[in-house]
Amino acid sequence: MIICCGEALIDMLPRQLPDGEGALLPVAGGAVFNTAIALGRLGADAGFFSGLSTDMFGRQLEETLEKSGVDFSFCVRSARPTTLAFVELTDGHAQYTFYDEQTAGRMLTPDTLPELDDRVEALHFGAISLIPEPCGSSYEALLAREADRRVISLDPNIRANFIPDADAHRRRIRRMIAESDIVKVSDEDLAWLEPERAADAVKADWLSGGVSIVVETMGAKGAEATTPSGTVRVAARPVTVVDTVGAGDSFDAGLLAGLKDAGCLTKQALRSIGKEDLESALNLAVSVAAVTVSRAGANPPWKDELGQ
Repeated sequence: MIICCGEALIDMLPRQLPDGEGALLPVAGGAVFNTAIALGRLGADAGFFSGLSTDMFGRQLEETLEKSGVDFSFCVRSARPTTLAFVELTDGHAQYTFYDEQTAGRMLTPDTLPELDDRVEALHFGAISLIPEPCGSSYEALLAREADRRVISLDPNIRANFIPDADAHRRRIRRMIAESDIVKVSDEDLAWLEPERAADAVKADWLSGGVSIVVETMGAKGAEATTPSGTVRVAARPVTVVDTVGAGDSFDAGLLAGLKDAGCLTKQALRSIGKEDLESALNLAVSVAAVTVSRAGANPPWKDELGQ
């Protein structure tokens, strides 16, 4: 099982009513939540860990997980409210404003971390759940606790306008990278994390520190994965972009599902992964992301939609 550990929230998406008036549509979301949904739809054995509210939005999140075949029994439930993210789209690109004070997800504490059995082979972390407290420290503690026993995947997925202390967040991400097996960053994330350094030098340092695969996504330019033995590049899929909500999250799911399908989702296999298996996983990742950006909101494809 691959467990995605991080935020679940409601995206308030802008829509237009028939009379031309604007409206907001509440849609289940959150970067790590979206990755779990995409994994479930791809047929992976997927789980999700977060703090979920017992309010109406929390029930909406649970129903969405259930419909996509994601195990959410690991989640901690409370009567605190659900995090809301108001989305503004500019030329299809999403900007977010978060309402997260005292929410069920944010107030997740280290003493509520789940006990994991041998079914769990990998954990995925990232995004805004690593920024606020106490949940940021809780997820970091879970990663540190499990890093020697399971594959760790990390996507920092930087939301700069939500980070009150950039230096502190960079330090947290660097600590987590040092204990991760797979690190996926966008070109923008990489520039934010290491603004004074060349991308290739940063990736080389991460790999020498123990990371097995560093994946960089570059939008329409495609993606590349770097390992100690070399770099594999794949092109982006030509697609008409409706919006980019959930694009990177879906990519993460495709990458993890592709590695699992290739029999490479173990620490040993990742350290010695071959070009063919890595390229196959990257191609699945860009295919999944392409479908997601071709339709409104974070709506990743089901496996049969990919024709694979």
